[in-house]
Amino acid sequence: MSGNFSENLRSLCAEHGSIAQICREIGLNRQQFNRYLSGSSLPSAHNLRRIARYFAIPESQLFAASADFEARLAEAAGPVPHSPGEEFLAPFRGQQRNLKRYLGFYHAYFHTPSWGEGIFCALARFIEKDGLILSRSLEVAHDPEQSIRQISRYRGLVAMRGNRLFITEHERAHEGSVAQTILFSAHRQQLKYLRGMTMGLAWRPFPRPYAARTIWKRLDERVSAREAIAACGVYPVRSPRIDPTVRNYLETPDKEDLPDLSGSVLL
Repeated sequence: MSGNFSENLRSLCAEHGSIAQICREIGLNRQQFNRYLSGSSLPSAHNLRRIARYFAIPESQLFAASADFEARLAEAAGPVPHSPGEEFLAPFRGQQRNLKRYLGFYHAYFHTPSWGEGIFCALARFIEKDGLILSRSLEVAHDPEQSIRQISRYRGLVAMRGNRLFITEHERAHEGSVAQTILFSAHRQQLKYLRGMTMGLAWRPFPRPYAARTIWKRLDERVSAREAIAACGVYPVRSPRIDPTVRNYLETPDKEDLPDLSGSVLL
């Protein structure tokens, strides 16, 4: 039975990102968790419940025979889609439970080559509709001389895989660009800041793809839509209006999470 547990746990971990991140989010000691993975130790009833809740499966299923366990996981994933559209949408379906706690408004901060060294602030929102988690984003900015104004609106879909949020958006404009963002929370119970990477298209001085660190800050429910939109734009790096946590992440990120990257990278 312990062999089944360790094999099933390894299978789950293979689909959910790094072991270190899983341990942080569950709140378990990494060395102890390694013993569960190797089969040299079984978790206490309390830790077993925490592991089962994290992976959203019944506790008893963790001890099922490996073949049965894999079959149940495949069955839970749903039928194999056939049309290209359904195949694309499949990862975004059934995400309400995973993403319900992320619903709401955020300010998304990142560097973009379109605006030099400044920190760009956009407004983003996660909503639930027709069984899907949708993203809505608005970018509003002016250059220092007020001669150039950028207004871009994006719509997209959100899915969670492991402990990462995957956001795929398209710009609501003729031949608008497609953007991809991957976010994670430093701790499972901490939702104020979501960190990660975004990839899009720099629109000036000429269209060119780029990748950049991004950090999303959840907005208080008391912040009005007018206030949230008014805060969008381009800020100097040392602006007092930039949250120190936001600035620190964009300027000196954790190398373990995002190695060998600084600012934004043109591709």
